[in-house]
Amino acid sequence: MGRHYAKVQYLYRIVQFKSDMPNLKLGVRHIEAFRAVMSTNSMTTAARAMHTSQPQVSRLVSQLEAITQFPLFERNGSRLSPTQDGLRFHREVERTFAGLAELESVAANIRSFSAARLSVAAMPRLAGDLLVKIVAQFHAAHPDVLVSIHSGNAVSVKDWVRSGFCDTGLALLTGEAPGLRVESIATLRCVAVLPNAHPLCRLRKLNPAHFANQPFIAPTGESLLRSTIDDVFAAEHVSRHIVAEASLGSSVCAMVRAGMGISLVNPLAARDEYLSGGIEIRPFTLDIPNEIALLYPQYQAQARLVTAFSQIARPVIRNEMALLRKAVS
Repeated sequence: MGRHYAKVQYLYRIVQFKSDMPNLKLGVRHIEAFRAVMSTNSMTTAARAMHTSQPQVSRLVSQLEAITQFPLFERNGSRLSPTQDGLRFHREVERTFAGLAELESVAANIRSFSAARLSVAAMPRLAGDLLVKIVAQFHAAHPDVLVSIHSGNAVSVKDWVRSGFCDTGLALLTGEAPGLRVESIATLRCVAVLPNAHPLCRLRKLNPAHFANQPFIAPTGESLLRSTIDDVFAAEHVSRHIVAEASLGSSVCAMVRAGMGISLVNPLAARDEYLSGGIEIRPFTLDIPNEIALLYPQYQAQARLVTAFSQIARPVIRNEMALLRKAVS
């Protein structure tokens, strides 16, 4: 009686298992079991490879046969051999896994920025030593990325980033930058530059009154720095004698060196020209700020590559600007 009951229960479980088959869906575990059995020709060995039990592997293979609706193996006692349909299915499985491996390789390349290109716009004064130091560190961290540097004036740099021609920009800013997302990294104050042996060189600091009626080399009229400087002197009721204009700080300093007049420039330009000789630098008592900023397109999601560049650029810029402030103070 007991054996008969057990047999009935066993048959019930088989019927129940088969009745569930139409509801089964192909899963990764089914394919893993199938591949393991194909490579080992043994349910037991496949189970060890999958860190599971032999009955579980057998169940997964049986479920897969129910899902595919054709036998995958011929069973002769404990020996297994794949059917023709099983071999054909295995070829497709391996082809699919090869494709997945290729996708993993593609993902790895994307993750490591392999063969990626980063375009950076920078003003000439920043495209030299400062940007080179940033790019050198970036290259060490991401050697497969090709970095392209585009140098131009402030207007060009902003236009290139705004239009998407460049991924990011490094600029000295005075005032707003419409249409761009601006990340200010460091603030520098304009300094006075004078020819060697100029009478004002005897002073440790200069204020607006010292510039009264002095020959003055000014930034060009379209720059925000020009309007800021003009506003400072207008507020102090100081008149200067503007004798020349230049769009680049290096050009301003060159004319100062030639004895044409005095000026106010960003400390980066002043430091580099001072090292060349012929000019003196003095702090200016009023604050005319220049922001060293990273620029990004305003309405574009920031790429991981740009984020990686920015993470390296920030500490380099802050460290270099701290050294600069000490040099010109």
